[in-house]
Amino acid sequence: MSETLRIGLIQMNSRSDKAQNLAVAERLIAEAAAQGAEVIALPEYVNFLGPRELHEANAEPIPGPTTERFATAAQRYGIYLLGGSILERSDIPGKYFNTSVLFAPTGEILATYRKIHLFDVDLTGNVTSNESATILPGDRIVTAEIAGHTVGLTICYDLRFPELYRLLALAGAELVFVPAAFTLYTGKDHWHALLRARAIENQYYVAAPAQIGPHDPGQQCYGHALVADPWGTVIAEAVNRVGVVVTTIDFAYLREVRAQLPSLANRRPEVYGSLALVRS
Repeated sequence: MSETLRIGLIQMNSRSDKAQNLAVAERLIAEAAAQGAEVIALPEYVNFLGPRELHEANAEPIPGPTTERFATAAQRYGIYLLGGSILERSDIPGKYFNTSVLFAPTGEILATYRKIHLFDVDLTGNVTSNESATILPGDRIVTAEIAGHTVGLTICYDLRFPELYRLLALAGAELVFVPAAFTLYTGKDHWHALLRARAIENQYYVAAPAQIGPHDPGQQCYGHALVADPWGTVIAEAVNRVGVVVTTIDFAYLREVRAQLPSLANRRPEVYGSLALVRS
């Protein structure tokens, strides 16, 4: 078990051209690996971020062409690779999953996570989204092992649901991924606050690769890919452009935070009971 890990987050401006998106992703993976990253994470909808009418043409099975390319990259550089998320085909015509895949340095698929919480919002005049029109929700909380450490998988809008992140902490997670295509409108006020909150309340590292800039149809992503440590400090953050950010996470520090401020150990689930029992 390694006490530290070099982690690289990739910030992209994916659009409707899958070939171009994948070429950029592979270039940035190589850049992060050259900086010593042992774990590299890509953003949500990494290979296609475009209009709903093109979902059918760009959805893939898993394993499939995109995951095979990512498996090859993981093996080539000897890294753990989180393949952001892609549109995964389902058995229902016109419906897909928003799916994240984690690869071992051998190229083997370690874990597959389907986004649980779908981005259905109407912030009138600013952001309107109906992700569930074409995306099916996942129904499984997913962890995996990286270099002897438990990691959790989540995607973007999941970030607003602290129950998921607490369950990952209780499952032993020391690092949780949040690949995202967070909107500019919500991101400017909520992105840092939510990521830091999830790190603080669960006392683990949170790593959030991100999309940045405009994409069809008329949307804008916030960017600011970052890593927050178990104290809630942002220890690395991408600049305002496509690129990579690489930092080192220290699991000894995680244990130190949990020992000095033992909020997880001080939980009292016997008092909490069921949410259904809560009354005003």
